[in-house]
Amino acid sequence: MIKIGIIGAGRIGKVHAKNIAMFVPEMKIKSIADPFMNEETEAFAARYGIEKTTKDANDLLNDPEIEAVLICSSTDTHSKYIIEAAKAGKHIFCEKPVDYDLAKVHEAIETAKHAGVKLQIGFCRRFDHNHRAVYDLVQSGKVGKVNIIKISSRDPEPPPVSYVKVSGGIFYDMMIHDFDMARFLAASEVTEVNAIGSVLVDPAIGEAGDVDTAIVTLKFESGALAVIDNSRKAVYGYDQRVEVFGSEGCAQNENDIPNTAVLSNSEGTTYGTAYKVMWDRYTGAFVAEMQAFADAVVNDKEAPVTGMDGLYPVLMAAAATKSLKEGRPVKISEVE
Repeated sequence: MIKIGIIGAGRIGKVHAKNIAMFVPEMKIKSIADPFMNEETEAFAARYGIEKTTKDANDLLNDPEIEAVLICSSTDTHSKYIIEAAKAGKHIFCEKPVDYDLAKVHEAIETAKHAGVKLQIGFCRRFDHNHRAVYDLVQSGKVGKVNIIKISSRDPEPPPVSYVKVSGGIFYDMMIHDFDMARFLAASEVTEVNAIGSVLVDPAIGEAGDVDTAIVTLKFESGALAVIDNSRKAVYGYDQRVEVFGSEGCAQNENDIPNTAVLSNSEGTTYGTAYKVMWDRYTGAFVAEMQAFADAVVNDKEAPVTGMDGLYPVLMAAAATKSLKEGRPVKISEVE
């Protein structure tokens, strides 16, 4: 068992803490740090056996007993804490994205590499059982050469405008997951990005300088093409589907639903609805990525989602942002 610390006690920090306490026996959470630490979070920590709470992340980084840290703080602190944790000799799991600034992303990756510590980026959808099943079919060769990838990703409700103002925009805080998934499924690097977008959900999002509905097309080095659609609001729930069309067939998945019960009566046939929140939709994926991080640290394996895996979706987000603003396709080489 290794002792770990968590930086950031917001929603995702608490999700990981709970999952580790319940499902990852290789890890023991010693400390959790958050500048806004309060009685509620202290009670949460006690409930899940976390020994110490603090407002200062340095308390974790300077603790020789802590071997690894989870960075679950606000995005603008991710690269800073990666660098500080690496210099302190801690293995690192960091939520996406590493940073909006590509120079800082490179610095964080290089610092972790130079320090010889593990760095895993939190692209949890790679660990989802549905998406993974499609990936495994592609890897097995049953789809043949990948020609087209289609990804739909739509949230039940838009985030607060206050979040949009600091999130970097839809390509960084939402579609970045889909950029990673497209690259994961294609097993090839993107060379060109073309983005269009509109404000169809909430005018305040437009006033904040972002769009809430977007479609992006990607071209890969292999010649494969991908199309991703995002919406900030799907009234029927959390909509997450992928499809890979190839020379030998097509692999696709459907949305997870809480149950598969079907009601048929005089009014028609009714099926279960999709999950309403991300935490329910990706419960298994969040657990699996923590188990994978523990395995990498305990058994000295390469992290399954490396720092470089964290870099490429940021490049794609930067290219998409530039494409949307300039109304033209943008090559990755222009932002790299």
